[in-house]
Amino acid sequence: MAGKGAGKYIKFMTYLVVVVLVNAAGMTFFFRADLTQGDLYSISEASRRVVSTLSEPLTINVFFTKNLPAPYNNTERYLHDLLKEYSNYANRHFNYRFYDVSPEEGDVSNKARENQALARNYGIFPVQIQAVEKDEIKFQKAYMGLVLIHGDLIERIPMVAGTDGLEYRLTTAIQKMNNKISALLRLKEKIGVRLFLSSSIDAVAPYMRLQDLPRLPETLEGIVKKLNDKHYGKLDYEYLNPSKDQKAAELAKKFNFMNLKWPSLSEGKVEAGEGIVGLVMEHGDKAVVVPVIRVIRVPLFGTQYEMADAESLEEIIAENLESLIDINEDLGYLSSHGSLDIFGSSSDQRGRQTDEGAKNFLNMVSRNYTFKPVNLKEEPIPDSFNCLVVAGPTETLTDYELFEIDQFLMRGKSLAFFLDRFHETAPPGQAGAPGQMGRMVPLETGIERLLDHYGVRIRKSYAMDENSYRQRMPAQLGGGERPIYFAPLIKSEFINNRLSFMKNIKGLVVLKASPMEIDSKRVEEMGLEVHRVFASSDKSWEMSDRINLNPMMIQPPPSRDSMKSLPLAYVLEGRFESYFAGKPIPEKPATRDESGDKDGGEEAPDPDVSKIEGKSEILHKGRPGKVFVIASSEMLKDNMVDEEGRTPNAMFIMNTLDYLNGREDMALMRSKEQRFNPLTETAGGTRTFVKFFNIAGLPVLVILFGLGVWARRHARKRRIAMMFGK
Repeated sequence: MAGKGAGKYIKFMTYLVVVVLVNAAGMTFFFRADLTQGDLYSISEASRRVVSTLSEPLTINVFFTKNLPAPYNNTERYLHDLLKEYSNYANRHFNYRFYDVSPEEGDVSNKARENQALARNYGIFPVQIQAVEKDEIKFQKAYMGLVLIHGDLIERIPMVAGTDGLEYRLTTAIQKMNNKISALLRLKEKIGVRLFLSSSIDAVAPYMRLQDLPRLPETLEGIVKKLNDKHYGKLDYEYLNPSKDQKAAELAKKFNFMNLKWPSLSEGKVEAGEGIVGLVMEHGDKAVVVPVIRVIRVPLFGTQYEMADAESLEEIIAENLESLIDINEDLGYLSSHGSLDIFGSSSDQRGRQTDEGAKNFLNMVSRNYTFKPVNLKEEPIPDSFNCLVVAGPTETLTDYELFEIDQFLMRGKSLAFFLDRFHETAPPGQAGAPGQMGRMVPLETGIERLLDHYGVRIRKSYAMDENSYRQRMPAQLGGGERPIYFAPLIKSEFINNRLSFMKNIKGLVVLKASPMEIDSKRVEEMGLEVHRVFASSDKSWEMSDRINLNPMMIQPPPSRDSMKSLPLAYVLEGRFESYFAGKPIPEKPATRDESGDKDGGEEAPDPDVSKIEGKSEILHKGRPGKVFVIASSEMLKDNMVDEEGRTPNAMFIMNTLDYLNGREDMALMRSKEQRFNPLTETAGGTRTFVKFFNIAGLPVLVILFGLGVWARRHARKRRIAMMFGK
């Protein structure tokens, strides 16, 4: 008996030791599995890399009111989990802290009051939220912001109202600050901040309601001093008075500052005069003009003048500093040959906002990239960036300009083509008349020859689709919805989600796109990889020859036989062969100055100069490069993308640019929280079967299951009866 008792104790102690060792191993070896699609509750590889490579301490201070109503309480919990996840993969420089800013039973404790003051010092202020309690709608103020402190740099997110894109915002902010510190430390020359302000304006400033204008030099000096404390003293401030300094007056003309002129005022107390006001930031050969005074024309009240306040000027100077020191990766953009003007205004001649501009695209991309305009008529394509965007050129490119694009690709770079196959011309004598449709003229810019050589052809037609965007009609026109057949809705089944940058894109809207086709033989000869990015539905057809995009005049073809899915975007990868292989290098067309034009101010060159020869080698076979093609520049316009970059179209554009720049991990992180998840369209027979099964099938299954249980129990009773019957 004693032996049996001892054996039990030994077994118990063995089990206890095993349990303790398993728990100790679990504390030492951390492991977790995220089973959600897209790993929604795990940080991306890009985030892990960013926080694990910090070179200086980074602290995230979170000011979030506790016990908020739904859905804000979920945001706080998600933020806790997200920062904990960051810390699991970060190095010793990463820290975070949640500050208590919540009132206790209607009163605010001293500690919470101190934390609220700290939040306001960082620029985090409470916002008003709506809550429903006991069938009553109540409003309360809550802190829901955070601030990132990295070295001497401060970046704040004043409001975190939801979880959408929060990881992307945090990771890009951390990466940007880390890059900014590195860029500032390696600056050899300071960034000049120069204020041009004529002292003559002091006399008329009160009449313009700009009483603070004479104190602007001192205000700016204080702002620059404050920014220098955060930017390693890399700013150099200078105040110039064009009224007393003629050189300053001449220099001001270079920047096209505001030039004020006024007549004699107040019965001669203020003499007639003029003055200049403007602020410029310079570094090297780059300059950014910062607006100081804004002119506002108000009906009935006339012209009003408004001066930027100190807080706004501080933010503007800090933002422009980032673009001057190139902390964002460069992105080339073809700005010549009638390309889509992303740097211009999106207003018409009457000052009304239009959807023809690309301001949203510019603002969205500028958060991660620095645009480098490329004017091929005046300069070659530099090597300072990895991708060139060509959007909607309308003018023909010369062979030399095509040669520049071709050789850029041969150097292992990427090209993003957003091309238009047609150009709309105004109807004769009807320019500007409402409702008039112009004539669609096929475009031939020369880029088509390059693409054809690479194995991509753009058809001279527009893709129409029954699965299209539907426009809501006003009541005076009968109401309802009208299909816009030239705006196909691209559903998930026609999107290539095998591509990493398209993995989480579930739907798109495409406008005025031309279908494309691949020359399989050509791409096979070059050994290229071809990926169809997306296509229209199988209810699509082409409109060619006489094109009329008036929605009232478009009808689907009577026969379904002519409908099929049409490819609308492609990506090609590999080592491309040059279009100019075996051909002489095209000559660069001479400009007016180069040709010795009299207006150029130079005499014709000496004939002996022609004896000098300059040669350069053509890259016949390029390094591995990428080409993206979609036949629609409409995809970049304001009516197709949002400035915040949260819509599927905007994410698609940004993901494509990241992919072409070798930043696929950022693309995957951006779109992993994509909330647009449309249902897969099913056939009528399938829907009928599912409906019948839910109504009648489930009850029948329950009945059959019950009969099976009854039969099993009945058989068991019979077996027991037979056993005892024997």
